[in-house]
Amino acid sequence: METITFDEKNNVAYLTITSPPANALSSKLINALDEQLDRIEKEDAVKAIVLKGEGRFFSAGADIKEFTSLRHEVDYQVLSESGQAVFNKLENFPIPVIAAIHGAALGGGLELAMACHIRLATEHAKLGLPEITLGIIPGFAGTQRLPRYVGAAKAYEMMLSGKPITGKEAYNLGLVNRIVNEEELNDESTKLAENIARMSKPAIKHIMHLVLLAKNEPLEKGVKEEAKAFRAIFGSEDAKEGIQAFLEKREPNFKDK
Repeated sequence: METITFDEKNNVAYLTITSPPANALSSKLINALDEQLDRIEKEDAVKAIVLKGEGRFFSAGADIKEFTSLRHEVDYQVLSESGQAVFNKLENFPIPVIAAIHGAALGGGLELAMACHIRLATEHAKLGLPEITLGIIPGFAGTQRLPRYVGAAKAYEMMLSGKPITGKEAYNLGLVNRIVNEEELNDESTKLAENIARMSKPAIKHIMHLVLLAKNEPLEKGVKEEAKAFRAIFGSEDAKEGIQAFLEKREPNFKDK
């Protein structure tokens, strides 16, 4: 049974977690995500990705049964580092990934969602890192990403209490971009992804790279890189088409060149 299904339409890839009942993140599922990312990058047709969960949840956590099957301490570190590597790859991916969160994004599920670039959630979805209630801690970079979104004080509270927050609370904290009705989540995610996919791919890639610089590098380095990218993009066919379309008051017809 596939753990991540792939579909593509209008230059948008839809990756769906299909590991019932909780869509728990196993090594198999994380490896499948890694393979799908490689496939998308190699085929070079996709300009936006929607990541969602089938059934009741986005992902209700990591696969605890897999944890109990490990025998040596080093195995836990290997599991953590392999998951971190895939999530880091996701965060640094040159194509924007939208997480469509419903039901719950807990533990590894929230760590996965935080590695995505944009997050939509339903109002009553549960988001949290409850690992401490099992006597353990997050292992897929949750302790590092959560404070960057909600601040250190709230991250301490969430991780030390193990209590999840709602989608509405997550929106107020800046953890998710917007909240939507449950029945509209797929449509709104698709609408956003298709809007992005109508844009020029070279411009998308430059923006993806530059925002990562803003997160990880000093301002002076980021602005220099922006100026270089600004120069490069103005020599593209799509830039010429976009400007001409603006002057002619029509929609641009980008060729991703």
